[in-house]
Amino acid sequence: MVPTVEWKDGVVRLLDQSRLPTHVEFLDCRDYRTVAQAIRELKVRGAPAIGVTAAMGVALGACSIETTNYEEFAKAVASICDHLAGSRPTAVNLFWAIGRMKQKFEALRGRSVTVIQEELVKESQTILDEDVALCKAMGQHGSALIQSGQTILTHCNAGALATAGYGTALGVVRAAWEQGKQIRVIAGETRPVLQGARLTAWELMQDKIPVTLITDNMAGALMRQGKVHLCVVGADRIAANGDVANKIGTYSVAVLARAHSIPFYVAAPYSTIDLETKSGADIPIEQRDPIEITAIHGSHPVAPEGVEVFNPAFDTTPADLITGIITERGVFKPEELAAQFKS
Repeated sequence: MVPTVEWKDGVVRLLDQSRLPTHVEFLDCRDYRTVAQAIRELKVRGAPAIGVTAAMGVALGACSIETTNYEEFAKAVASICDHLAGSRPTAVNLFWAIGRMKQKFEALRGRSVTVIQEELVKESQTILDEDVALCKAMGQHGSALIQSGQTILTHCNAGALATAGYGTALGVVRAAWEQGKQIRVIAGETRPVLQGARLTAWELMQDKIPVTLITDNMAGALMRQGKVHLCVVGADRIAANGDVANKIGTYSVAVLARAHSIPFYVAAPYSTIDLETKSGADIPIEQRDPIEITAIHGSHPVAPEGVEVFNPAFDTTPADLITGIITERGVFKPEELAAQFKS
């Protein structure tokens, strides 16, 4: 897979996911504001990838500060962190990564500005490397849940494109495939931005993993016909009680899975688990531009002009609909997460 995000020659280079699947193009972000804009405009998306990108955005911004005065430098870094934190509200990995960069900054208090800048770049790369390792660990734990011959339904994109590499939900699929299991994936298109159609289908085809694309409203019919054996999705935030926020439509898949006695799993690293948020009701849900619904790619109208639109980017799935949550430490019941990750 091509890199989703990387630090390259002093810039943050992003695979522009808004151009996939027809164009593989890269966006070189030379300042932190461009990084924040790329996150906001879904040039990069997926909770883990957003976190890595935000960390690199902090490092990039810090490197552009020209003062040698520590107090002035610290004030500027804090402003950069605040700007990046305002890019998207739901994916907790964004805030986790910025918080980790702040902790690194505080640990370097008393060092020269040049040393701090260098160390922040190194920390952002460490976060990237850790994300890939976490995804591979999740893949190994999750692949044990999949038997050869099964078909897995997924929603949105939780693959290498949504992370620094390998993927969360698709990391589970990838690991099973690498183990020689004969599996197939059903990818829901994921309206309105079509991450399933544009990204998941493309990514799986690159790896030659069998994939069938469906419209979102076909899932229930396929489940009833026995064509889905389990569901695996990613997450943008997991509350302390095990409720999960993920791309809009995830809740519907979970309800359908329960109605048809199909296991429903969520794959996510520890950075997605937010123990300070008690339940899904407390997770902020991003509301996006109506044009995502009224026009395809913003340029092909599919609805009458002036129609009222409701466009939440995410929904929450209650813990009692989730069979298990796949993490880098193993697979746990939703109610077990708080005890497993409280430290």
